[in-house]
Amino acid sequence: MKINFDGGDLSSDAGLLLFKEFLFKIGVVKLINHIFKTNDTACFRIHKDGANLMQVIYQIISSYFEDDYADELTNAPVMTAVLDKDTLASQPTLSRFFNRMDSDTLQQLNLITRELRKIIYSIKKPEFMLFDIDSTLLDTYGQQEGEGFNFHYQAHGYHPLLCYDGLTGDLLRTELLDGTMYCSKEADIFMQSLLDEFTADYPDMPLYLRDDSGFPSPDLYELLETKDCGYAIRLKENAKLRELAEDENQALYRATRCNQIDYAVEYGEFMYQAGSWYHPRRVVFKIEKPYGQMIHMYTFIVTTMEMKPYQVIQFYCGRGKMENFIKECKSGFDFASVSSPSKLVNANRLQIHSLAYNLFNWFRRLALAVSMRKQRIDTIRLKLPQEW
Repeated sequence: MKINFDGGDLSSDAGLLLFKEFLFKIGVVKLINHIFKTNDTACFRIHKDGANLMQVIYQIISSYFEDDYADELTNAPVMTAVLDKDTLASQPTLSRFFNRMDSDTLQQLNLITRELRKIIYSIKKPEFMLFDIDSTLLDTYGQQEGEGFNFHYQAHGYHPLLCYDGLTGDLLRTELLDGTMYCSKEADIFMQSLLDEFTADYPDMPLYLRDDSGFPSPDLYELLETKDCGYAIRLKENAKLRELAEDENQALYRATRCNQIDYAVEYGEFMYQAGSWYHPRRVVFKIEKPYGQMIHMYTFIVTTMEMKPYQVIQFYCGRGKMENFIKECKSGFDFASVSSPSKLVNANRLQIHSLAYNLFNWFRRLALAVSMRKQRIDTIRLKLPQEW
């Protein structure tokens, strides 16, 4: 009799086998091998660029975020099975792979995402596209290129722009910006390529956009109007806007004169032209008195949409889901994995993590049971191996 504690070739990552089948169906590996190639001076490598990229994606999906995990996964049974390899690339191999990345690979990753989006939309195309833009902070530690102190977050890091589909949570575009850059700066340039893509690839799809008060950019307004993209963008409150809404403010005072406890609200609209705008635009607003308070709170939205004021406000408030998307990206897919001294390498890392997020989001939406489609990745990581 022989007793050991090896446990055999066991793994908690069996769900990757189902994920691999999904990637095969939509042609991910074939597309990556066709498009993705680093500017490599070596004549021969055992671990090719396409295989390395797929390994990193599988590691991210399985929550093995650090390069060091590759050494522990060298002979992992599920990992070797999904990659069709005897052994995986080691940590030094992956680190050299990342360090070879440049502006060319950044464009290639964007192209891969665009081509995959075409495939996904050929399966299930949305009736309209809802762009939700926001920014976040990715913490940095050390003298990384482009990092800086961000006043809004009161911390050092990078300040990337993110654009999601507000309905499905797909990450449509992301760009790594310096930590000190204000979110609305070059927001029109950020959206230009995405709007060009959708107007070219899906000319009949209605386009809409929602932004918070960090994006009041006249150049962005002009771009959206040129591309026939309806928008609802919050404005920062100021004395002039409050003056134009004074009639409704007084109406709210009269309505609550005898009842200062219950919640009350007034809606309205007016035409407004800020000093930096080329022409007047429609502004809708909400003035509300919170429950149990005597103060009045204002919300001003500049919009091209023809809905009633309260409908525009409701439409804008729907962007609150975006915080959940960002949280999922940062906690479930480690978007903060920007540890390289090079900003360009970190930008490539962010794109790869974005690609992994989108692949999983498509997999969750198109392949999983209805009961699992709203679950976060941490929950699905626990459930899939058991149900597989």
